[in-house]
Amino acid sequence: MTVGTGSPAQARSAAPHAPQPPPEPGAVPEPRRASLSYAPDGAPGPGLGIDPDDLPDGLVVADETGRIICFNAAASRITAVPGDRALGRPLDEALPLEDLKGHRWWALTDPYGGLATRRGQPERNLLLPGGREVLVSARYVRSRPTGPVQRVVVCLRGTEARRRTERSHAELIATVAHELRSPLTSVKGFTATLLSKWERFTDDQKRLMLETVDADAGRIKRLIAELLDISRIDSGRLEVRRQRVDIAAAVGRHVHAHTTRGQSPDRFFVRVRPDLPDLWADPDKIDQILGNLLENAVRHGEGTVTIEVAPTTATTDGEKGTEVSVSDEGPGIPEESMGRVFTRFWRGSKRGGTGLGLYIVKGVVEAHGGTITVGRGPRGGAEFRFILPVGTPAHLL
Repeated sequence: MTVGTGSPAQARSAAPHAPQPPPEPGAVPEPRRASLSYAPDGAPGPGLGIDPDDLPDGLVVADETGRIICFNAAASRITAVPGDRALGRPLDEALPLEDLKGHRWWALTDPYGGLATRRGQPERNLLLPGGREVLVSARYVRSRPTGPVQRVVVCLRGTEARRRTERSHAELIATVAHELRSPLTSVKGFTATLLSKWERFTDDQKRLMLETVDADAGRIKRLIAELLDISRIDSGRLEVRRQRVDIAAAVGRHVHAHTTRGQSPDRFFVRVRPDLPDLWADPDKIDQILGNLLENAVRHGEGTVTIEVAPTTATTDGEKGTEVSVSDEGPGIPEESMGRVFTRFWRGSKRGGTGLGLYIVKGVVEAHGGTITVGRGPRGGAEFRFILPVGTPAHLL
């Protein structure tokens, strides 16, 4: 990328406030405007011209004298400084930035002075007049490695996206901490009681308390696993270890687990279509998907929970896949909420839960290259439907 000017001028000084030569009598100085140009081979020179106003981030460019020659629309939006007021002004006057301790940033960094080996400044939080916070990074452009600075290129970004991410992380920590407090209190209370009064309890009482401790420890383990899964999904590091999976048998195991915990067998109806293709997926992740969807249907739905497994076309190029739907006969999900079902902390009711399960399900399905949707089931309740491609390993093709 090269930055050129419409009317180049010779540098009189390397300082931002270098005095300019007096204009000729009757001459009206015009602000200079930078443009971006890419050569087809990537080398500097003419090529595909790009308007700085097309860039999503704020771009400010100062010439060798420290005066602004480019101030794009995003920079005006972020700083609330009109572009025509910024062009031609010294960089430190148009952008009077301060660090979080109140120090003037341009005086500290001194882009046109100091070490000639410097290449720029990393991104950091700085303040504009009035306390408005922006993310600022800078690049020093030199004609040769240790030569004088010819351009200072400044990138500006708003802090809204970072603030949203920070709030989301804070909410996640608060939610998990809240959910951990209850089982940890129970575990601590029962173990302390057993240790101090072991002889006073009968064997049946001891067994009951130990079973409660075991159940609460399992809940803590699941919460920690959810937290780790969210971290991997957000960072794109969720690993899928593919093996041949019998998804019909996996559905049967989860239904059996619910019936052994007290649910009536009549509450579940399983339909498996013939000619299912071989599915290669991570068996632990498939169990995680099915466990979350069935738990969601049992806890928040009503009536019969229907699970259907059928062959389907997974992608537009005709690849085979497996489709699984889980539906119930409850009130369903309101239309206005369906777009938020797979977001963090969404809860369909007040019957407990962290609101993270469906977010994790979506991330796991997509990590397999699949898709998941939510809608209204045949009997009025919620219906979750996910499709997984067969995922056959390359060495078996």
